[in-house]
Parts: sequence; structure tokens; C-alpha cells
Amino acid sequence: MTFTRPHILLASAAVAGLSACSPQPGADVMREDVAFEPKYAGVDTRLLEGDLVNFHVAMTGARDEKDVHAYAECAAAQYALIRGFGFARHVRTTTDNQGDLWSGDAVYTISAALPRGLKTIDAEVIVANCEDNGIPTV
Repeated sequence: MTFTRPHILLASAAVAGLSACSPQPGADVMREDVAFEPKYAGVDTRLLEGDLVNFHVAMTGARDEKDVHAYAECAAAQYALIRGFGFARHVRTTTDNQGDLWSGDAVYTISAALPRGLKTIDAEVIVANCEDNGIPTV
């Protein structure tokens, strides 16, 4: 079988397209590959001003900062529901890792209506997701 130049170009493009789907060197390892045995050490909640709320969370056994973010989001969602609100908007989260202890300092706004912004959460949906994933709420 003889390949013409267009066939070679198509074959090269197909190989390049497939290689784009495979993990690249230095890419994040899939989180499911890491043992996950979290221990949630509690949430400290502080109303800052008006609808602005600060959540300090701590845990051990986190795979990375994403687990700390998820814990803080669960706390924020439950707090919104407890206060009679249905939504929250993520303002910021900082994380710290000291050995096996992870901590997070997160700020959310809570509101009755869907707030403006890109990082909004529906509190009922998030709390249900947290329960499904075994992440405690406030």
C-alpha cells in the first residue's frame, strides 16, 4: 500500500490528536489514585459583616487543597441553609498544610437569591453532594 502525502498528514494529525488526550508529563495525577481517608477536625464560623461569612476548617488525610476547599464549601452551604438562605458565593479560600494537618480559611457571601458572580453555589445541591461524599457540614 502506498501512502500519499495527504494520508501521511491525516495520520500525523490523528496521532497528535490522540496524544493530546493522554496525560502529559507533569500533569496532575488523577485524585482517585491517591488513598483518601479524611478526618474532619471541625469548622469555626464567623459572621464578618452583613452577608459575609468566614469559615476556618481543618482536616487530616486530605489529598490536596481541593479537599480542603470542598470541606469549606460544605460548611458554607449548610450555614446558608441554617440562616434561611438558599445560595452562597465563594469570595476566597486560602489553604495551609503542616505535615498531615490541612487548614483552610474561606470567605463566602450568603443570599436568598442567586448572587452575581461566577463562583455561586446552590446550598441545597451542595449539601446533598456533601452528604453523598461523606463530607460533614456545619
